[in-house]
Amino acid sequence: MNDHSGKLLKIALIGNPNSGKSTVFNQLTGLRQKTGNFPGVTVDMKEGRLRFPSGFEATLIDLPGTYSLYPTSSDEKIVTTVLTNPQDDFYPDALVYVADATNLEKHLLLFTQLLDLDLPIVLALNMSDTAAEAGIKVNTTKLAERFSVPVVSISGRTGENIQKLLHELEKLLKTGGASIPPFYPLRDSEKQVSDAVQLNLSVDNPYRALLLAHHHSWLPFLPKQERETLAAIVQTKNFQSLKAQVDETLDRFDRFTPIVRQTILQPSVEPATFTDRIDAFLTHRWFGPLIFFGVMLLVFMAIFFGYDITGGWVENGTSAIVDIIGNSLPDNWFASLLTKGVLPGLQGVLVFVPQIALLFLLITILEEVGYMARAVFIFDKTMRRFGMNGRSIVALIGGGACAVPAIMGTRTISNWKERLITVMVTPFISCSARIPVYLVLIPVALPASSWWTKALIFGGMYFFGLTAALGAAFVFKKILRTSDPSYLALELPVYRMPHWKNVWLTVWEKVKAFIGGAGKIILYISIALWILGNSGPSGALENAENNVRSTAAADISQDSLNDMIAAKRLEASFAGIIGKTIEPAILPLGYDWKIGIALLSSFAAREVFNGTMYTIYSLESVAEIEESEAQNQRPFERYGRLRQQMASDTFDNGQHVYTLATGISLLIFYALAMQCMSTLAVVRRETGSWKWPVFQFLFMSGLAYLCAWLAYTFLPKV
Repeated sequence: MNDHSGKLLKIALIGNPNSGKSTVFNQLTGLRQKTGNFPGVTVDMKEGRLRFPSGFEATLIDLPGTYSLYPTSSDEKIVTTVLTNPQDDFYPDALVYVADATNLEKHLLLFTQLLDLDLPIVLALNMSDTAAEAGIKVNTTKLAERFSVPVVSISGRTGENIQKLLHELEKLLKTGGASIPPFYPLRDSEKQVSDAVQLNLSVDNPYRALLLAHHHSWLPFLPKQERETLAAIVQTKNFQSLKAQVDETLDRFDRFTPIVRQTILQPSVEPATFTDRIDAFLTHRWFGPLIFFGVMLLVFMAIFFGYDITGGWVENGTSAIVDIIGNSLPDNWFASLLTKGVLPGLQGVLVFVPQIALLFLLITILEEVGYMARAVFIFDKTMRRFGMNGRSIVALIGGGACAVPAIMGTRTISNWKERLITVMVTPFISCSARIPVYLVLIPVALPASSWWTKALIFGGMYFFGLTAALGAAFVFKKILRTSDPSYLALELPVYRMPHWKNVWLTVWEKVKAFIGGAGKIILYISIALWILGNSGPSGALENAENNVRSTAAADISQDSLNDMIAAKRLEASFAGIIGKTIEPAILPLGYDWKIGIALLSSFAAREVFNGTMYTIYSLESVAEIEESEAQNQRPFERYGRLRQQMASDTFDNGQHVYTLATGISLLIFYALAMQCMSTLAVVRRETGSWKWPVFQFLFMSGLAYLCAWLAYTFLPKV
């Protein structure tokens, strides 16, 4: 279905949070949808192709959930921006308003505001199946008469009456809808302002003109001259915006509440529902947090065990592809770039996919069931003490598996400051990539200690990361400033079985967004790190290799020779030069140039530390054997040859490099430093600027350096 210019008509899907709008969107579009961002912001925008029964098509835009056109968050501001600007690329030709039939009165404030914008609109009463089960009966015919718009009872979960909704929408588009009088008649003070705005800015709708006066200070599309004109009108008319918003909201409730009572039949006595009985335990002051941590522990374990299986498939599959391609190409720099730079970079992207998919699968199921809203409610008060809100707890827990999907999940936090703080501190939580590093460094730092002592230190690293995250959050709370109000607006939905189509589509969108967004940056940095490790000053790498060949014993095995060559080539490369250059800076932490190279390479991903150390100590051929054996060994028995070589390493003066002080210092550094380009790439994507990931890198690395220096300075060098 096209407009006069030949473009597809735009239909906007709009409604309150928790109205089931996303489920309806998935029912209407299926896989004919894509996710992007609204221009200039990181707020998600979902767009899909809508096909009507007659064969016509239109574009369906899923606007962010909002409670009214008086926004309090960045998501809600998007809706107001689009609907007050007819020139906006996403300005709709018609609206589908999705409301929860079980809680209709709370959803009608925004609906009546949209009525006054005089856009063609269909009211879709979602969750009609749940309403029927609760004994709620809605007289849709009478409701349609009172509001003068088409009303359809639907179920986004089952697909009930979705085709009827499409039929009513198509009919509305063809007729244009009947013009109806304003639901809310403007008060005298509002009418004076609205008339002045209409006259000076040529706005055709009185309520849209009033919204421009309310929001002139922040609406992004207003030119400077129009903004100044609106400010002058507001000042001249002595227009009290906040008071007018409150008065309007109360007046609207007074007008539509009687309509709800006349058209909806509720049970005379509402019995204690299944949701009420469950909530008595799940939101209990003491039991609630314990149950939540139990649920998160199960999620955490599922991600770890699931990743052990699926992550291995990805690593083995991509490694096999790398081997096949490497064996089929001539031995030159391009083949090395492809097999040791580009393809491992791609592997570094794909290896995160199982974790991202598993985390979002489990979190989406918990959200669909209705549990995550309870978790947010339980922890909101605690999180606010650290500048975050209840939704932040989900990101912090998810960060224990991987910071990448956890940071992507912060989009549900509406307040800019609270979301930014959550994004900035989540990488402090010890993720799964740190585990191989901890398993090497703890036995090196404490070689004579018992297994339980090592396990206690291992568990302490997680507590240390959580403490650092909360401490940093408290600091950011004091530093960052924002005009956005900080409060939690949340509905606790009834418990229900998840809508599996919605779950799979959500997981698919999250995975696709990661690969398309952060994946490209990860690939570029992987190539850059390969270049640093495989190139050097003119002839340096060749000379290093020739020196090894000329001095090597005649009976040395080919694997050992190759290991020595790899180690010396790395030492002679730009990466090795950088490692030696920064040695004076890291020497106060107890580190030598070899550790410097490992720190640099760990920027690709923390677990690369192990592989780099294998190469540096001429153990590259041993690495694959020890990695495969690690699956069948107790945690602190793994990587034996590497640990032995590290423990025997010394400085030029004969002092051991890896002492208790060095080991603990290095553990602290890896716990606190930002050494994950994947995380930085996602932070760049989520904040829309390089400013915040650069600040995050400098802050975390500076804190890591300071704490590591303190540990090395005050711990015994034995």
